[in-house]
Amino acid sequence: MAFAPEPSIPGSLPALEEIAGSTWTPLFKHNCSFPPEIFRQVMLNQIRNPNINSPLLFRADISLNVTFSENFNTESEIPPRISHFKNFDLKTVMVRTMIPRNALLDKALDQTCMFYEQQHEEEVLSLVTYVPHISSAAEAPFYHPAVQGIGFLHKFNKISKEGDISIHYSFYDSEPRSTKLERTAQHLLAALHKHGQGSAAGYVKRVQHDVILPQAIVQNTYARLKAKYGKALCEGWVESTDPTKHVFEDLGIAAFLIELWAEMYKEKPFPGFVDIGCGNGLLVHILLEEGYSGWGFDARKRKSWSTWSQKAQDNLRDLVLIPSIIQTCRSQSPAKSNPPERDTTQRSEETKEETQKMEVGIHNGVFPDGTFIISNHADELTPWTPILATISSSPFIMIPCCSHALSGSRFRAPPPKNASASTSAFASLVVWVSKIAEDCGWEVEKEMLRIPSTRNTALIGRRRQVGDNEVDILELIQRYGGAEGWEENSMKLVKGTTRGH
Repeated sequence: MAFAPEPSIPGSLPALEEIAGSTWTPLFKHNCSFPPEIFRQVMLNQIRNPNINSPLLFRADISLNVTFSENFNTESEIPPRISHFKNFDLKTVMVRTMIPRNALLDKALDQTCMFYEQQHEEEVLSLVTYVPHISSAAEAPFYHPAVQGIGFLHKFNKISKEGDISIHYSFYDSEPRSTKLERTAQHLLAALHKHGQGSAAGYVKRVQHDVILPQAIVQNTYARLKAKYGKALCEGWVESTDPTKHVFEDLGIAAFLIELWAEMYKEKPFPGFVDIGCGNGLLVHILLEEGYSGWGFDARKRKSWSTWSQKAQDNLRDLVLIPSIIQTCRSQSPAKSNPPERDTTQRSEETKEETQKMEVGIHNGVFPDGTFIISNHADELTPWTPILATISSSPFIMIPCCSHALSGSRFRAPPPKNASASTSAFASLVVWVSKIAEDCGWEVEKEMLRIPSTRNTALIGRRRQVGDNEVDILELIQRYGGAEGWEENSMKLVKGTTRGH
């Protein structure tokens, strides 16, 4: 059923009254079936995550979260702006600073958020207000309505288990009620209704962000990188792909890696990185510009490579990766008895393939111990990533995209055995490559990156569960389908179509 709130006609709904005398105007109302505890839960989540309501916002930094009492001490880093309403008891006071995505366009905004309650025998009224720390409508940033305050009122009948939610504004005299402000109010109430009803229906959020690193430090680094590189990279884009998607996606990945490395290598030197299947080379360029040593390679050189810094150009190479372990696999494979006679055409094709191998640079997939391996939408190399990491005793990050077997052929990973898990092709791929990594002896950490891509699952291996030498790599490769055909499929990449990455 579509969200269709009832607009407030002047006088149809009682206004909220502050004890100090100010009144807050009701704008819209909608029925609901979720109880007060869910209302408070949803409002708390939206206070902590203002990006739910505005894509212009990164997050909120909470500087105060206390229970209100008669002895309430207002001395804090950012003093709260307290309001009291007739017939409501103030329960909790919070102060948040909303952080915009683009600090060059919008400024951060401090805001006091307060939770109130009014209890009756059959009905409970819950009120949450947002009071921005501004003194005029002109001071309101673009992402915040130009009002003195926003109020969300929830009424719930204990007997019928039915209720309603409404939104109220405290207007500035200089900025009266308008279509624009009403539109924002309707959007805010719709978000509250959606999340409240979803929680009441048993919805459980599947995606968990910021598991490995705090949201704030990664977003702050991303904002710095975006301000430093974003505009120039988009304007100088030479690929046929969408510059905004690729630029901001790789800036987000770079921000995550920079903060991950700051944690991993705070007490030891950075060992260098290698970006396998580096595609357009942008991530390598950004990391080198940020002072990290490393390099990247792909089966084919991209147009972009010549546009990056000289240092990046010196550290991008067109190489085909043929793991040395494949030769061992081949030597241990059962020999075929009485192989069929090959005709002239077959021999000619094989000769061409051998000639191509001699003309193309080959990398054996062995890197100096400890080199951090980046596998960002590396497609054919994705399932090989934890294997190469094990062979080289190297930590890694892999961000899966398209599904390929160890042979390099397109492949649909088997669905997970967990009945409650998603069985989509991508979800199955993530589970499959995670299992390869675990069987290689890695403790696999999962992070949902905040990047503009639906393929934003990052799998990180930085700690071993068993020693490198305790894993039978040859047996593992065979167990996961074998690598027969890898060399032929890899050589096709040299003159194949360019992938988006």
